[in-house]
Amino acid sequence: MNLIFLGPPGAGKGTVASKLVATAGLEHLSTGDMLREEMKKGTELGKLAKQYIEEGKLVPDSVIIDMVKGRLSKTQAGIMFDGFPRTVAQAEALDAIAKIDAVINLYTTVDVVVERIGGRRLCRQCGAVYNVSWYKEETCEKCGGELYTRADDTEETIRKRFDVYLAETAPLVEYYKAKGLVHDIDANGDIQTKVDAISEIIERVK
Repeated sequence: MNLIFLGPPGAGKGTVASKLVATAGLEHLSTGDMLREEMKKGTELGKLAKQYIEEGKLVPDSVIIDMVKGRLSKTQAGIMFDGFPRTVAQAEALDAIAKIDAVINLYTTVDVVVERIGGRRLCRQCGAVYNVSWYKEETCEKCGGELYTRADDTEETIRKRFDVYLAETAPLVEYYKAKGLVHDIDANGDIQTKVDAISEIIERVK
């Protein structure tokens, strides 16, 4: 079984997917995490991706598709796609290499996204994610690492990323609706409510 999580930055795709991995027996594939790993290593792909991401732009299709193909060739498990596909061209390329069973569309507003991402803090050591709305400490509770704000988490860049999403990614919802695969989930609810709703969807489409 392969699932796709759609939704703007800050909709909670990664958080929900990570909680579902153990219960659904699927592998979480986050292109964002994969790109950040490349940037951390300082590879040519990482340097290219960093330039696009910090400008609030999408990384070119060809780069992402090649990266995802490489990952798919290394796993036999079903996949939860988080951050891919982002364009109809990517969706068509994915259709050629994997069968998609359901598309989870997490929807929210730009103001909610600004609040969530603007308050986001990440651990430099283990990558744990926090938000100042519920965690006030300066260090990670898991490993004690320093918490920081990503360079692209400014309000201006967040709003630009949301606009990019609406212009280039939202058409994916229509693409997958035409295939009867879309399940809409309100991203403004609490995490467990979203996890429970998506778990029910997974059971239905198995």
